[in-house]
Amino acid sequence: MATIPVMEIFGPTVQGEGMVIGQKTMFVRTAGCDYRCSWCDSAFTWDGSGKDLITPLTAEQIWERLQEVGGTRFSHVTLSGGNPALLGSLGELTRLLAGKGIRMAVETQGSRWQDWLLEIDEVTVSPKPPSSGMHTDWGKLDELISRLSQRTDGKSVSLKIVIFDEKDLAYAIHAHARYPHIPLYLQTGNPDVHTGETDSHALSLIRRYEWLIDQVMDKDELNDVRVLPQLHTLVWGNKRGV
Repeated sequence: MATIPVMEIFGPTVQGEGMVIGQKTMFVRTAGCDYRCSWCDSAFTWDGSGKDLITPLTAEQIWERLQEVGGTRFSHVTLSGGNPALLGSLGELTRLLAGKGIRMAVETQGSRWQDWLLEIDEVTVSPKPPSSGMHTDWGKLDELISRLSQRTDGKSVSLKIVIFDEKDLAYAIHAHARYPHIPLYLQTGNPDVHTGETDSHALSLIRRYEWLIDQVMDKDELNDVRVLPQLHTLVWGNKRGV
């Protein structure tokens, strides 16, 4: 049986981002990413600093660990990273969880396709705007969203774009026009992923959230979007494993 490079299994906690914000969930965080975003809040998954955290686990071992940590207090699991879509071996885990009646969510930038994405109940596609320093391959993103949009089994897909500045907002407007049938969530960017001071950090994020709200309210092209804070950073700052 194939193994999966796992860095963290934690919860239950609340999902802090995207269309499943507020959802009670367990997290399985995998190692590796094909992007190097300038403001990444989980760079330890790809920059080498977290290499000692990586444990190769089978799907059955992950399920056992989920039960050890979460007991019977969960019915939803979020696959996180890095970019989980790098891992074909996650298909074994998604099939196991589906067989046990567990709902699943995942977030990916849309740069890689895996067939197991079709089994995920809530797929958040989060292409990275100019502030990230990354480049979007719109052709690959078109194909991925087209495949996910064809599902007719009640499973959902959405776009989530992190906004730091006006260039990011223009990028979001372009993405919304390109995929008007996909729900779009705009989320406040977190420019300081290292501070441990929760109160002052939360205040700065609330001010950025207010700026984003004002910007969206002023744009005709963004009449049908949802504007979110990054919930977990407001509550716990940059603390990991929550």
